[in-house]
Amino acid sequence: METRPEGIGQVADWMAYEEFVFPTGGIGGPFPLGQDPDRVIDITMFIATQNFAFSDFDTGVKFEADRHGTTYSDTEAMFARVMDALDAGIPLLDGAYLADISRRDLEDIFHGNIEMPMLDERVKILHDVGATLTENYDGKFHRFVRDCQPAMYADGDGLMERLIGEFPRFDDMSVHRGHQVRLYKLAQLALWALHIALRGHGWQVSDIDRMTAFADYIVPVALRRMGILGYTDELEADINAGVPLLRDSEEEIEIRAHTLYATALLTDAINELRPPSLQLIIPQVDYRLWKAFHATFWPHHLTQTIMY
Repeated sequence: METRPEGIGQVADWMAYEEFVFPTGGIGGPFPLGQDPDRVIDITMFIATQNFAFSDFDTGVKFEADRHGTTYSDTEAMFARVMDALDAGIPLLDGAYLADISRRDLEDIFHGNIEMPMLDERVKILHDVGATLTENYDGKFHRFVRDCQPAMYADGDGLMERLIGEFPRFDDMSVHRGHQVRLYKLAQLALWALHIALRGHGWQVSDIDRMTAFADYIVPVALRRMGILGYTDELEADINAGVPLLRDSEEEIEIRAHTLYATALLTDAINELRPPSLQLIIPQVDYRLWKAFHATFWPHHLTQTIMY
């Protein structure tokens, strides 16, 4: 596969003139999280542990759920179910509860049009995360976040470094032809969400400009449809036919790596056309692409993984 410079130039020529309002509200999107910073952190980090694999691997059908008369898809559908559970008094933000949650309990919480994909893996993640939170942070993610330096990297004490080190579910690393490829989709997305949600509370990630795109299923679709990513005929045919790509296969790693590369180049090309006061960072461009395509019916690659 390839990243096409001509496609980047063509998209930047029109996307540069769009309005990019800095997102507000964090990962909550259509679901207000309230004004308590600790609760915002706890919800955001819980969502980050579960924010992966929303399409059935056999049928390609996306997970959907209703909340207050509106149908949501993908991540937003999962978020709707989390908010329903919190409204019902289920202690999803407590490490002790997570460390002992049953499959049946999580299945009930995540009810929707299909069974939530990779439900067994989700239960194991919550058991592991809950145990770490209970043992080290009084069961709360906000205690972990406040124990770290408010930066991605800070000589080992940054949020990114410690999140990956203390919670293995965030250690999103693959090996491609003998080289380690570190993608960190969920860890970065969690910190981006916290940065947005807590700016009004005097907290932010100090080195947010070091963040890449969030290599997932959806952004590659946007880049492909916009003519920026080019797939081989064989890869295109497999994706369109719903043939799963194995985790850590060359094709899977390269789709994600090209996503990071292409979004970085696209952000640079857009910024060349924008005045200094309207410069963008990569996560803003990532969100622009994801939001436009996350509910699309166009096929995306399928890989059975907990990392995105």
